[in-house]
Amino acid sequence: MGHLRAGGQPVSAILFIIAGVIVGVIAGIVGIGGGLVVVPMLRYFWGYSQHAAQGTSLGMLLPPIGIFAAYVYWRAGYVNIPVALLLAAGFLIGGYFGGLVAVKLPGLLLQRIFGALFLVVALRMLIWK
Repeated sequence: MGHLRAGGQPVSAILFIIAGVIVGVIAGIVGIGGGLVVVPMLRYFWGYSQHAAQGTSLGMLLPPIGIFAAYVYWRAGYVNIPVALLLAAGFLIGGYFGGLVAVKLPGLLLQRIFGALFLVVALRMLIWK
């Protein structure tokens, strides 16, 4: 496999594939889209800016990444298809407008918003039932 550049340094493409597998396993286990894992990974392991990490994370979602994990959950009876489709439709609209806002924000502010959201969600899940 070839080498890609991350943080100005060459990185073996296989490392990104391995990172993607790890993110996929975590996403499949806890039901997240992967961004909460891949954005910090790109930032701190490979020196991506906050904007580049978020953009690359969103690019990862272009193919139907979650389809196999969703299939496993669906087979077990845990996917409400109508609700999932409605959420997907809203995500398409919200993602577009959120992207328009995010690219205009300073990187540090974007990083702080990302971190604050991560912290609020984590605390909520740890403290509340």
